[in-house]
Amino acid sequence: MSTRLQAGDTAPDFTLDDADGTPVSLAAHKGRKVIVYFYPAASTPGCTKEACDFRDHLAELNEAGIDVLGISPNKPEKLAKFRDAEGLTFPLLSDPERTVLTEWGAFGEKMMYGKTVTGVIRSTFLVAEDGTIADAKYNVKATGHVAKLRRDWKI
Repeated sequence: MSTRLQAGDTAPDFTLDDADGTPVSLAAHKGRKVIVYFYPAASTPGCTKEACDFRDHLAELNEAGIDVLGISPNKPEKLAKFRDAEGLTFPLLSDPERTVLTEWGAFGEKMMYGKTVTGVIRSTFLVAEDGTIADAKYNVKATGHVAKLRRDWKI
């Protein structure tokens, strides 16, 4: 099982390809807050709800100085179809080897329908301007997630 990150930890840096195959790094966002969220699979009902929730609140998050990055194990081609179908306007990043997912504690054992399985753990992190984890949330719910984050983080 991967180690879970906590507030105060240094956010593990990464560079992953986006839906267009362009490399995107966390380091490029230093000096801004960043929501990094991990989701199991593009175009599935829960992941679509969560992504559209971020899309619908992106202007408010950006106005608060927060960028959004979504990461899944999907290949860039699938991410591009998902982005285009749902009108997503923030980067979706591809981690098919699950390296970043594992480093961030977002891949491992989880309970699904009463059974223990290995997979992507739906997780959301707020990375502070200095590159440290300001908050780490594991096993989050897809529905109503952004509203809860805005309440918790007073955005």
